Amino acid sequence: MIAEEDRLSEEGENYFISMTDMMVGVLFIFIIMLMTFALDFRRSSDVQQDALKIAQQIAEKLRAQELEVQKQIAAIQQVAEDRRRLLHDIQAQLAREGLKVEVDDANGVLRLTEDAVRFQPSHSDLIGHYKENVDKIARVLGRILPRHVACLPKLSVLQNCDGVEKAKVETLFIEGHTDTTGADTDNWQLSTARAVNTYRELITTAPILPTLRNSASLPIVSVSGYSSTRPIDPHNDKGAWEKNRRIDLRFVMETDNLTGLQQIRDMTREMDGEIERLKALNGGGP
Repeated sequence: MIAEEDRLSEEGENYFISMTDMMVGVLFIFIIMLMTFALDFRRSSDVQQDALKIAQQIAEKLRAQELEVQKQIAAIQQVAEDRRRLLHDIQAQLAREGLKVEVDDANGVLRLTEDAVRFQPSHSDLIGHYKENVDKIARVLGRILPRHVACLPKLSVLQNCDGVEKAKVETLFIEGHTDTTGADTDNWQLSTARAVNTYRELITTAPILPTLRNSASLPIVSVSGYSSTRPIDPHNDKGAWEKNRRIDLRFVMETDNLTGLQQIRDMTREMDGEIERLKALNGGGP
């Protein structure tokens, strides 16, 4: 289960870049192919007019597709910007509570530093002011997140939110981490226990959090453990160990992955058909 959550989280955080690159790459390939055929047909006067007509049709479709791709890229970039604003809004409100956290914009991570949440070696309990700090985080999340989800509970029935801001959170992963000391098998359980204990404290202080839902009507808050596999300090000393025994909050935003991929697929099939028409005019040549 943890491995699956890990996979889904990685897919979510890399989507913004990979989808954009894919769309631009497909357009570039088709433009190159169109230019190649246009140059080739200039040497065939008997089919030049028909080929030119088809090439013009392809060019028009490419321009239309380029506009659509640009529109989707802009939407993806807007989601990334909305997530950045969300993270910095949370960071600013926590700062007013006297709590310092770090933001990793590229990966959508709100990092609870050792000053905010720290665990003793081989322990997963929140103690002392670290427990109080998690309560502060819970109150801030309880105020902000309802404005960034697709569904809210009302009278035990899920409904669409009114006035939801553009950015919608698909999943908020509470990620537990350990240092490199201790047995690896123990560290996997320990990192997960740290995430679970943090989750329990969050929902105790802000009971609205487990009721928030994404567009699939699934709870947005989840937990995962990574053992020592994702250190933020690679050194092997006490200072690094303290930093790496931490909790990260990873925000995965809702994006219409399927629609974008289907449009690329449909565009590919359509352009393949047009290119086959050009080949037929050229006597089946390359």
